[in-house]
This record gives sequence, C-alpha cells and structure tokens, in this order.
Amino acid sequence: MAGKIISINISPKKGMRKKAVDSAMLKDNFGIENDAHASGKWHRQVSLLAVESIKKMTDKGLDVGPGDFAENITTEGIELPILPIGTKMMIGDIELEVSQIGKLCHARCAIYEQAGDCVMPREGIFVKVLKGGTIRTGDTITIL
Repeated sequence: MAGKIISINISPKKGMRKKAVDSAMLKDNFGIENDAHASGKWHRQVSLLAVESIKKMTDKGLDVGPGDFAENITTEGIELPILPIGTKMMIGDIELEVSQIGKLCHARCAIYEQAGDCVMPREGIFVKVLKGGTIRTGDTITIL
C-alpha cells in the first residue's frame, strides 16, 4: 500500500491551527523540528490525517483543509485508521511506526462545535520517528 504527502503542517504553539510548509525535518524519536507537539517523550510524536477524512467534513459544509485538524502530515491514498499499531511506513529513507489510532478529545474543538463532529479523534493516527530525515510535500509513503 502506498500514498503520498499532500501537506506538511507545523505550529509554534499547541492549540493552534497548523500552517503548511514545503518540507520539514523529522528527528529520530522526537517528532517534527519546530513543531509544538514534538517532544520525543511519548509515542505521539507525529500526527497524520488523510485528505479523504478531511473531505468528509467539507461534505458537511465546513470550510476546512490540511492542517486545520492540527495534523502534521496530511496524506492521500492510505486508509490510515485500519493500520494496526506497530505498522511501519517509509517516506524515502525515513522510517515511522504507528503508535496510536485516534485520540480522546478532552474539549470540543471549534470544528466539532460547527459541525457536531470531528474526524481527527477517529481517523487520525500517530507515529513514532524510528529514523528521521527531511520530508517534502508530494513524497511517497510506503506501508511495509
């Protein structure tokens, strides 16, 4: 199974919508350099959400896009929520491992308030960076 990176998104502070960048450095067992969620101290180092999941929200009439769900990497062509924990993926020489599917949202985000729903808690995934390097928009993601 393979897909591609549609958008790479970072923010300087937690709780903010992320802004798209053309490339980013993933650091071994840490996360994305210059992103507020990178800490290396836990298993949720990098978040991914499929553009197909975002489309479910735009179909409900919301004006949302990549980064609006605070995901670091927006993908296309991979059904992320069906990947078992422990699944490895490659982006070039970079190796990632799925560490969590979905998440518990403790507070209702602005998207949930507008639509009565949010896809990130169900369809977003988190990965650990096993081997870092630079990723770029358009890079291929290969599921091992």
